[in-house]
Amino acid sequence: MTRFILLYKGPATPMGEMTPEQSAAAMAGWQAWMGKAAGAITDMGAPMTAGRSVVADGSAGTPTLLNGYTIIEAEDIDGAVALLDGHPFLSDGSDSFSVEVFELLPIPSM
Repeated sequence: MTRFILLYKGPATPMGEMTPEQSAAAMAGWQAWMGKAAGAITDMGAPMTAGRSVVADGSAGTPTLLNGYTIIEAEDIDGAVALLDGHPFLSDGSDSFSVEVFELLPIPSM
C-alpha cells in the first residue's frame, strides 16, 4: 500500500465559531467519513490554525488556507481520490473547498 496525505484547503469556519448544532452536524459528517474510510486511515491528522509563510529571503510570504490533514493508504492515487467520496470537507458543493492528495514518498537512504 502507498501512503497519501490529504490536505484540506478552504475558508473553513473554526469549530469555536460554530453553534452547537453546526458543530454536531460537522462532527457527524467526519465520523461518517471516518467510518467509511477506517481501513485506509493511518493518521487522522489534525485541524490547523492560520499560519505564516516565510520565503527564501526570510520575509513574509502569503500562507494558503490549509485547514488540516489526514494520512491514508491506498493502492494508488486513484484509490486515494475515490476515498474522498462523501468527504465532509467537500460537502458544501462549492469550489471554495478542496482536498489536495499527494503521495508520500519514502526518504532515500544515504
